[in-house]
Amino acid sequence: MINVKGNIVVFLVWGLILFSFGVQSCSKEREQLDKNGNGIIRLKYWCATNSHEIKLAKNLVEEWNKTHSDIQVTLQPIPASQSSEEVLLAAIAGKTTPDVCSNMWPGAMDDFTSSGGLVNLDRFPDFFEYLEDRVPLDLVKSFEAPDGHYYQLPWKTNPTMMIYNVNMFKEAGVSPDLRTYSDYLAAAKKLTIDRDGDGNYDQFMGYRNIVSIWWQRLFDYYPLYIAASGGKTLFNGAKIIFDNEASVQVFEFFREIYKNHYYPVASMQGDRFITGHLATQITGPYHIAHLEKFKPEGFEYDILPIPVPDDYEGPVYTRGDHKNIAIFSTSKHPEAAWEFAKFLVSKKADLKLLEFCTQIPIRKNLLTDTLYHDYFKKNPKMIKFAEQAPFTRGVDGVSDLKEIFDGISQEYEMASIYRIKNPKEAVKDAAKRAKVIMDWNKSR
Repeated sequence: MINVKGNIVVFLVWGLILFSFGVQSCSKEREQLDKNGNGIIRLKYWCATNSHEIKLAKNLVEEWNKTHSDIQVTLQPIPASQSSEEVLLAAIAGKTTPDVCSNMWPGAMDDFTSSGGLVNLDRFPDFFEYLEDRVPLDLVKSFEAPDGHYYQLPWKTNPTMMIYNVNMFKEAGVSPDLRTYSDYLAAAKKLTIDRDGDGNYDQFMGYRNIVSIWWQRLFDYYPLYIAASGGKTLFNGAKIIFDNEASVQVFEFFREIYKNHYYPVASMQGDRFITGHLATQITGPYHIAHLEKFKPEGFEYDILPIPVPDDYEGPVYTRGDHKNIAIFSTSKHPEAAWEFAKFLVSKKADLKLLEFCTQIPIRKNLLTDTLYHDYFKKNPKMIKFAEQAPFTRGVDGVSDLKEIFDGISQEYEMASIYRIKNPKEAVKDAAKRAKVIMDWNKSR
């Protein structure tokens, strides 16, 4: 006699087992498919397009892939365009962004976050622990978005400082102690000369490109404004604050420079500092590798802080050319991308940033950590940039920043270079322009 009830029970048990196995198989199959069909998570990483950073990125990706068989990274330099920000915004719109990018300019962060293009990094449990362990406390809040979240992992700072020709200063009997505007202008009077006797200056105190385009002001007005204001940027939150005495002082300082022809009102091609035509130059640490490679025999140079107003007291701040790392919201594997992002800012990776690119990582105790001792011993000129790094400020993450800097640049040109406008009036008008730009763009 057949035991129907028993067979039904056995059938049901086997059915449940098979169903459970099938669910697990489907789940595993979905996981496999999510990992590109072979159990390996694959991430796409975009780096900057300059040769030094491509070389660095290749080295880091190769090292990562050797030690992480389950998470493999494919490297691609950011596709060519007028700016990397345009490429990234287009990629966000088209949902073709990479998982990770290490060329994030803080000035464009508002555009990226408002479009929903970036992952909120403080969603990861170890984010704040990692951030505070790496970044000087004075800088941490500067990377916070208006909504209180963090969408960028701080990577490098590259302080804007001033290099000077040591031999030129010695020959003119000029002290390199150029802390204040008066110090700088007094030195400029002695160092701006006609060397060949043709009646025209051919040795200048310095040179800045006078083209009225926004990013040129990142190397004259803006670092000196940050220094004169004690570390302020153009905004406090959404409020415009650069209509102040610090801005006026900077405009007046450059007005004196151009009025006395200490900087030429002309375009100069090539590196005129290394050819001995300039006594000083405003630049960043990335210039050191170029100088060391191409300087003629006997050429000596050193580094100074940005000058400040005569009555200024306190530490000297400057612009930091910050570039950071972000994870895009299109990533199917944000946790894996976060692990890779942390690898890019690890201690050993920061050492490679110094070695490959001559650029300064945002890292506490850079000069006291024994890992970096040999590097700074071999590259002593980089020490002053490393000392300056904690006293840097980036740019505000507002979507209208480039247009606002264009407005400042136009007023700077009229007040400082051509002296057809009063500096105080020009600063006030630049702030008015900024407000009009912001209000107009909000209303569209």
